[in-house]
Amino acid sequence: MENLRGATAPNSRIRISAKVKTFVLDTNVLLHDPQSIFKFEENNLAIPVEVLEELDSIKGEQSTERGRNARRVHRILQELLPDSRSMHEGVELPNGGTLSVIINPYLIDPARTSPAMIRLRSILPDLSKKDNRIIAAALFVQEQFPPPTILVTKDVNVQLKARAVGLESEDYLNDKVPEADEEASYGEIGLSIYDLQRFCSEGAYEIEDSIAKSLYTNEYVLLRSDEGKTMPARYYGDGIVRRLKLPDFVKAPGGIPVRARNLEQQFFMDALLDDSINMLTCFGKAGTGKTLLSIGCALHQTHDDQSRYDGVSISRPVMALGKDIGFLPGTLEEKMKPWLQPYYDALEVLIPSKPPKEPQFAAKKVSKKKHKKRDEQFFAQMTAPQASHASHHNGHGSATMVKPYERLLKTGQVEIEALAFIRGRSIARRFFILDEAQQLTPHEVKTVITRISEGSKIVLIGDPAQIDNPYVDSRSNGLVYCHNRMKGQAIAAHVKLVKGERSRLAELAADLL
Repeated sequence: MENLRGATAPNSRIRISAKVKTFVLDTNVLLHDPQSIFKFEENNLAIPVEVLEELDSIKGEQSTERGRNARRVHRILQELLPDSRSMHEGVELPNGGTLSVIINPYLIDPARTSPAMIRLRSILPDLSKKDNRIIAAALFVQEQFPPPTILVTKDVNVQLKARAVGLESEDYLNDKVPEADEEASYGEIGLSIYDLQRFCSEGAYEIEDSIAKSLYTNEYVLLRSDEGKTMPARYYGDGIVRRLKLPDFVKAPGGIPVRARNLEQQFFMDALLDDSINMLTCFGKAGTGKTLLSIGCALHQTHDDQSRYDGVSISRPVMALGKDIGFLPGTLEEKMKPWLQPYYDALEVLIPSKPPKEPQFAAKKVSKKKHKKRDEQFFAQMTAPQASHASHHNGHGSATMVKPYERLLKTGQVEIEALAFIRGRSIARRFFILDEAQQLTPHEVKTVITRISEGSKIVLIGDPAQIDNPYVDSRSNGLVYCHNRMKGQAIAAHVKLVKGERSRLAELAADLL
């Protein structure tokens, strides 16, 4: 056995046993989860010195999660490896494993070689690349220590290159949710026609214990009789299912009525409008109504003085599809606008610049008179010409029209949040919508949710099948991880939207392309 300098190390703390493995960590694993050092049980942990170099180049990123995590890893390693002796010999970890920093002697002395290094240089000759040097360090560990050596990395390409040179490699699995069959959007409970009628009249029904054991709190179900009659419901725990609490429609002030178009959207609206649910996760492919319903229900609950919420906050990860267009000028709102354009589109649909024609989006006749005057006043206020600006516009006196939703942004009723600056915030009395949450890591989602104060609600929406972040997948992204860990909590709920409602073309494209 050799230590970091290539000499014999009789007092090395690295364990040798048929049941013990040696894991070599890539930089992205430590950036993804700084606490990963303590999550490999009673196994050996090796960190190539090249990883320390990469962490050093990233730690200066002041406003990014990567920079914060790099600095956190440095602090952890400083505590665990306080001197050169501990780095050379390794240290025992609190969980029973060991930790060492590896310096590959084959890269220090090119004249020194081995069968593994000859194979590496023939397949990956460019050892100036950090990824190839980390693979070389893992091969050195594999040659020196009898236990199986595994390179742990979240970079799929590094995994493939490692396997090409005969090195076992795998993803970091600690924060992945367990593999499971495709999750259904809802479950069904069979009832007699008489029990279903009693549920409709009383609004609640006590189910059998055998059925209740398979359900989690706030799970949505469909009650079905043998005659084919159905009624949606929500499981409240203690064997009780209750009827959904849905208004005839929701609408923003001065906007158009919005109604659920399918069963899953009814589930989603019920959860969005329930004050007892403080956190809601929603899966859904493109066009299923995640964005439109979330912003519609949020504005419906924030436009009057009796509202629990002071306004709506909207955010999403800055993750481009394809090559981005570089830095954007302007204020925070102007920089974020391209990323949040789906919400501006939704606001334009909910509060159009021109009042909708009757009767296409008309509410029930009993409520038309009640809302007509208020809506007319709202449109008059929102679309009022800005005379002071118009007089300076190219020397002409023509007025410029302000879109209704722009006034919501100016008054602060709708705010744009940048996730890069959310650390340290305390978000009180806000309806917080986090779009594209599947692009975030579990740690990033935890950072956002822990900012939510009493009286606020957070809704995380996204499609686990559409991920552009190279370091998360359908099982390890923050949206899926959050749903899996929070499932069954009394203040949390989950909905899966299946049917596309944007257009027939969008539905076909989401399914077939």
